[in-house]
Amino acid sequence: MRDSELKSEAGEDCRGGDLFLPAIPWVLCLHGGVQTRVEIADFENWREVAGEAAEVLSSGEVVAVPTETVYGLAACAFDAAAVARIFAAKERPAFDPLIVHVSGLRDLGRVAVVPEGIKEVVKDLAEAFWPGPLTLVLPRHEDVPDLVTSGLSTVAVRASNHEVMRYLTKKLGPLAAPSANRFGRISPTSASAVMSELEGRIPLIVDGGACTNGLESTIVAVEEGEKRPTLRLLRPGPVTREELRRFGRVVKAGRVTPGRPEAPGTLESHYAPMAPVHLFEKPEEFVPEEGKNYALLSYRGDPRDGYVERHAWSRVEVLSPGKGKLAEAAVRFFFALRALDTGKIDAIVAEPVSDVGLGSAIMDRLRRAAAKRP
Repeated sequence: MRDSELKSEAGEDCRGGDLFLPAIPWVLCLHGGVQTRVEIADFENWREVAGEAAEVLSSGEVVAVPTETVYGLAACAFDAAAVARIFAAKERPAFDPLIVHVSGLRDLGRVAVVPEGIKEVVKDLAEAFWPGPLTLVLPRHEDVPDLVTSGLSTVAVRASNHEVMRYLTKKLGPLAAPSANRFGRISPTSASAVMSELEGRIPLIVDGGACTNGLESTIVAVEEGEKRPTLRLLRPGPVTREELRRFGRVVKAGRVTPGRPEAPGTLESHYAPMAPVHLFEKPEEFVPEEGKNYALLSYRGDPRDGYVERHAWSRVEVLSPGKGKLAEAAVRFFFALRALDTGKIDAIVAEPVSDVGLGSAIMDRLRRAAAKRP
């Protein structure tokens, strides 16, 4: 199928806030009562299942797809009507932009216009980390619908390392795909987690097993600098600040303007379970309220850290039992947070992890989960 055939024929546009939204009733975007199918993509049949997903996506629908970071809710990036279905299924506000997935560097020019001054560093970053968990924020191509970028002049782009997503982007071209959960909630790292979030809202979930990274991609805005390129770190992730420093000057992004994030996953309150999360730097800071049930999200599960024996916890989930390995903690992070979020828990207390390397990404997610909710 030619890429031009994938573009939407939605008819006239209507203005929605600052964006042009396709002229379709928003109620039609939600699959009220639709049967959500789960197709297992294992070693023997994953191409067959991916091919079925491609057919569903080509029809203008959305599909939950595994990646190496978290599960994404995909739609053809140039089909504004299909992208609108992502926003509706997730109950995502139109001001929050999406990540566009491409097959690799050769397709980057379809969604982004890379200025001459940063072409070399963009190429170097892509060759070093693509396919993989690094998202680059670059000037957008005019063919990318406003809804994908929330009206911004930039677009967030990455190439996934998961075989299913790679198959789909090679076959269909660029796909818009935020995490496959309701807006602001815990990101899903398994098909069952997607089902708990979006059952009855989407037609198909491709079950590719558990995600290998467990945390969303690192996001950097690539810009020209005086002596070296500037990499503004918008969201920490599996590609660490330390790894990025050899490509340019890494600077921390400023505070996000409410209602106007520059990239996905950067709002102050995000990745939040239903139960409130409390992050304490020291165990003695936690003072339980009488009659409440508390759960503990522990880093190592080691009593010597002072948290495990601080209270008679209703439930404890340990990110990396024993030695406390950040890579293991990252893989288990969203799974453990979701496991603690039961109706019987009044609040979740979280231990901090080392705020360096991959630990910075974990702490970023913990701080957003614990932030005051709008």
